[in-house]
Amino acid sequence: MANFLETDRLVLRAFTVADTDHLLALDNDPEVMRFINGGRPTSRQVIETRTLPRLLHVYPYWETHGYWAAQEKTTGTFLGWFEFRPLEEHSTDVELGYRLNRAAWGRGYATEGSRALIRKGFTELEVERVTANTMAVNTRSRRVMEKSGLSFVRDFTGDWPEAIEGSEHGEVEYELTRTGWEQAR
Repeated sequence: MANFLETDRLVLRAFTVADTDHLLALDNDPEVMRFINGGRPTSRQVIETRTLPRLLHVYPYWETHGYWAAQEKTTGTFLGWFEFRPLEEHSTDVELGYRLNRAAWGRGYATEGSRALIRKGFTELEVERVTANTMAVNTRSRRVMEKSGLSFVRDFTGDWPEAIEGSEHGEVEYELTRTGWEQAR
């Protein structure tokens, strides 16, 4: 299968069932999952029955996946994943997301992959708006959003099934429109 996207340092490709162990390791790192589920472990069964099927889903409108495994281009090392999927089935608004292992943090991979997905979205996929959200206290993720060209839109309170540390501060939404992207170029 051809790669979805390549940058100077990254390859984004479709997930396969062979990625199960990579996902298990990623989702069992308490620091990686701190702002997702409070750092609680994830079982292999959850990875196989919930996580992987979500990551393998094809969005018919684009005839493409909405989640991409991220590998280091030179070594093939699994770094994590990126999300770039329509908010609704036939929407031209997409959600941007990323989850990278700790070894990849602070090296610019999240910004590099996000910028490349945004560029592809606006130049090839007929995207009109990119949105992303995170917990208000997740300063690293917020910085990636800003460095990727997204602007703060609003604070909001999400419906968390179980409160995790920091959720009392709410969440934030960022966005970038096609017009904003074109004007910034």
